[in-house]
Amino acid sequence: MVREFQIRLHSLSDVQAFVSLSTVQPFAVFISNSFQKINAKSFIGMFAVDYSKPVTVTMECEEQEYLRFRQAAARFLAT
Repeated sequence: MVREFQIRLHSLSDVQAFVSLSTVQPFAVFISNSFQKINAKSFIGMFAVDYSKPVTVTMECEEQEYLRFRQAAARFLAT
């Protein structure tokens, strides 16, 4: 099932941390805005995104995987 949540990344270290977090997931992780969809496991690709606004994280995974990933990414959640 496709699941998503919103995040905000404010710095290079945030981007690095989120890529590292995404890379260890056993499913594909994408971030998108209204113009782009980027593989969140690609450090270079992640620099092509405008982070002045929240971006959407999308993945296709089971509920438990989603909850674990969202909890691990809690510091980046957009409020």
